[in-house]
Amino acid sequence: MVNSIGINYGQIADNLPSPENVVPLVKSIGITKVKLYDADPRVLGAFANSGVEFMIGLGNGDLEKMRDPNNAQDWVKQNVQAHLPDTKITCIFVGNEVLTFNDTNLSDNLVPAMQSVHTALVNLGLDKQVTVTTAHSLGILQTSFPPSAGAFREDLVDILSQTLSFHQKTGSPFLINAYPFFAYKGNPKQVSLDFVLFQPNQGVIDPTTNLHYDNMLYAQIDAVYSALASLGYKKLPVHISETGWPTKGDEDEAGATPDNAKKYNGNLIKLMSQNAGTPLRPDSDLNIYVFALFNENMKPGPTSERNYGLFKPDGTPAYALGVTNNNTAGGSFGNGVTMPFSPTSSSTGYLSISSATVRAFSRFYC
Repeated sequence: MVNSIGINYGQIADNLPSPENVVPLVKSIGITKVKLYDADPRVLGAFANSGVEFMIGLGNGDLEKMRDPNNAQDWVKQNVQAHLPDTKITCIFVGNEVLTFNDTNLSDNLVPAMQSVHTALVNLGLDKQVTVTTAHSLGILQTSFPPSAGAFREDLVDILSQTLSFHQKTGSPFLINAYPFFAYKGNPKQVSLDFVLFQPNQGVIDPTTNLHYDNMLYAQIDAVYSALASLGYKKLPVHISETGWPTKGDEDEAGATPDNAKKYNGNLIKLMSQNAGTPLRPDSDLNIYVFALFNENMKPGPTSERNYGLFKPDGTPAYALGVTNNNTAGGSFGNGVTMPFSPTSSSTGYLSISSATVRAFSRFYC
């Protein structure tokens, strides 16, 4: 098995370097996978022949339009086919955290939009190299602890079953945005900071499986695996499309510091370099995208949303991770290349996990 770490490249800012200047930065730290929240032709063009693999996004506001197969085909021609094979686009995520907006119109358009985009790829002969999926927040879970009891919200089971059937038929991964930071922020007195930062701690035992968990992220991932299994999808691959830790936050955002961000991302990289899976799925690859490449000064919401970046807009690290490009610390980014970098912003910045979900996660270490 081979674990891989990618990076989320958000651009909700007015002070970021040009895509042409981002390419050498990304390559210098060994990143081989990038997740983009749109299909910005400037970025995709700049990364042509770079060898970097891209996951590109179709925004929530485009779902209704993409229900029309003709619109979907036009979009794929313009934003995918036009860049292949020079830019290695391997996945399209249609909508971000759609189901936790509690918007029926948005939810109703999700699966038809995914189907139209996939059909367009089939018609253009691209479906073998480009998959279609959507990204969810952990707010889709009704139960998250113990991990073996992981279950989806009852009101979302019908539409999730439709998306899961689509994933199974097309061979695409299930994407989840997972932020232990939100659990700690929601209940810092009861949630162990060491547990969420991958630091040494006594951990917790799942009473049903007797599996030991020494970090929250892996417990969250296994809760998702359990929820999928409860609906009959035991073999569906799960990718973590976002995770990270902010360097700065508001007064009520406990734990948002450079030191904690360094520990979270640095320890995650070191853990991933061991090429081991989660306690429930020890032999399954872990594919994780860190949030994010840059601090984004125009993101709405609390201060933390603008401070998840591994890098500042001028290209300097937001903090030193404690791993270097020569593998001395054992941490790796991309294809086993280690790096000195920093973390940024929550979920895609367009939606924070609900307070109910935070309360559920707080139960991990009470």
